[in-house]
Amino acid sequence: MQIIKVLIVDDSALIRKMLKDLLGSDSYIKVVGTVKNGKEALDFLKVNSVDVITMDIEMPVMDGISTLKEIMRLRPTPVVMLSSFTKEGAEMTIKALELGAADFLPKPTNIFNLGSSYEIKETIIGKVKDASKVKANNIIVTGPVENKAISRSETNIKKADIQDSNIRKIVAIGTSTGGPRALQEVLCNLSENFPAPIFIVQHMPKGFTKSLAERLDTLSKVKVKEAEDGEIVKNSTAYIAPGDRHLKIEFLSKNKYRIKLDDGPNVSGHKPSVDAMFYSLCEIPTDDIIAVIMTGMGTDGASAMKQLKLVKQSTNIAEDESTCVVFGMPKSAIATGEVDRILPLTKIATELNKLLGV
Repeated sequence: MQIIKVLIVDDSALIRKMLKDLLGSDSYIKVVGTVKNGKEALDFLKVNSVDVITMDIEMPVMDGISTLKEIMRLRPTPVVMLSSFTKEGAEMTIKALELGAADFLPKPTNIFNLGSSYEIKETIIGKVKDASKVKANNIIVTGPVENKAISRSETNIKKADIQDSNIRKIVAIGTSTGGPRALQEVLCNLSENFPAPIFIVQHMPKGFTKSLAERLDTLSKVKVKEAEDGEIVKNSTAYIAPGDRHLKIEFLSKNKYRIKLDDGPNVSGHKPSVDAMFYSLCEIPTDDIIAVIMTGMGTDGASAMKQLKLVKQSTNIAEDESTCVVFGMPKSAIATGEVDRILPLTKIATELNKLLGV
């Protein structure tokens, strides 16, 4: 593994010092610069090359969102954002991911945990190492996200007309690094009368998945929400697993299903886990299941997708390497030999509409 050159951008001198010491403790990471705002970061990048940037969202002079836009325009580089656990912080994090941030780190409520917690240390180092594997060409945003937004009145009318709980087909999607933007691309291009529920596992901590669901709901013609335990499943609705629960689907009666949120141990290293969701689909009576794995680090979803094909003859789709921010999860799924279609991101919604007959 090559040395990863990191730039730290944060207005707090204490956090800059702690992050520098923490990241510098790993023999494969070298902190090549620390600056206190976005303007200084852009000046640094004019004359220095880095592999990964860690950047606070809230900073004086030039904030993290404005800086991220400029980085993506001038020199696309994997950026890991530091975000607060507040609702506003979560919303800004989702915005940053839309604009090309590779990943994010929730700030510990006690900043001194940055230096004292082994778990936090390993998480931060892991995030930086994962970000260094991101394909810079695939994090460039090609157009303003706001242009995709549809009016709330239009959304409400169309969503109210088509939701029902007579479920005949099921779509399940798993994703991780690069997932929020990939989900936006898929959900925004599903037909307004999509005749199936969409279950989604996006690797993301507690407190951020609700903001992700709310943002996607404003952009898509299908309804998007954070999944709730015990709710009856409806067509034309996308259910995103909460950040600290496994999303499972239970059979009730003919064509009727409900959601079960499970607080059990991590599966395949994650909670929520794509494998956990896919395995639950192996237990329900319908055979009309479409499973999709998109961009993400690791192997989550591959083993259960293989099982879905074995017991349910599911239609399995994986995102093509050419559009993945990280090809790990789709690559692992493809390696099982049980993927039916390998598609670039821009073709996945079209294929789902076709398979659902809309």
